[in-house]
Amino acid sequence: MSVLLFTLILLVGAYAAGLLGSLTGLGGGVVLIPLLTLIFHVDIRYAIGCALVASIATSSGSAAAYIKEGITNIRIGMFLEIATTTGAIIGAVIAVYTATHVVAILFGTVLLFSAAMSLRKKHEEAETVERSMLARKLKLNSSYPSKEGIVEYKVQRVLGGYSLMTLAGIISGLLGIGSGALKVLAMDTVMRIPFKVSTTTSNFMIGVTAAASAVVYLQRGYIDPALAMPVVIGVLGGAFTGSKILVGASTKRLRLLFSVIITFLALEMIYNGLTGKL
Repeated sequence: MSVLLFTLILLVGAYAAGLLGSLTGLGGGVVLIPLLTLIFHVDIRYAIGCALVASIATSSGSAAAYIKEGITNIRIGMFLEIATTTGAIIGAVIAVYTATHVVAILFGTVLLFSAAMSLRKKHEEAETVERSMLARKLKLNSSYPSKEGIVEYKVQRVLGGYSLMTLAGIISGLLGIGSGALKVLAMDTVMRIPFKVSTTTSNFMIGVTAAASAVVYLQRGYIDPALAMPVVIGVLGGAFTGSKILVGASTKRLRLLFSVIITFLALEMIYNGLTGKL
């Protein structure tokens, strides 16, 4: 395969990854890592390093647009980043000393969880009753614009969400996929934040979490500029496109397609991990 063809395929794959990552809040690594490992047979550690760079690009590309739209809750994002960044550094250190086939099996398992998460019923209604004193003291309660006007919401169970975010950070550092599924779960189900807010805030957070993990991979030499350059360009394009679509569109069909693709990739990753092909 020529360098030009390889770069073009990477660009297209990265664009799709950025688009899906932006729309679902799961991060682009869920598409990029299987693409690099299963199709191009790249070592999974280099694939994770590339995916971490892509996650930073996805977050940077979509987060700016979401903040401009007034959907992202920056205070929640910055508060929960303390947990995810700590977890990300721990996960990245663990990953360096973990066998590649074990990482592949873990990755496939998390992908299956992500696919299931993308199909579950989302928490669309805003909580209007203030039950968390901690949320009030930290000024986490906020509002976001919708077609019906400004929607006010109250954040619940702050400490529960913080604990789950630490786990999300460890998985992000270990697997390089942004762990958006756990982040959205923590904000959507535990903290009772409306889905659009949790998705956009997850996108905002993914970049910071990935940056913490990427430092460890960079020090170990697992980030290849030849892989990262076309990926970043493609992911940024997909992230900007996704940010424009999400504001006024229903993503139910997209999530269904996404879950089918991710389930297939997950089973393939687990199979290759169990048979020692990765």
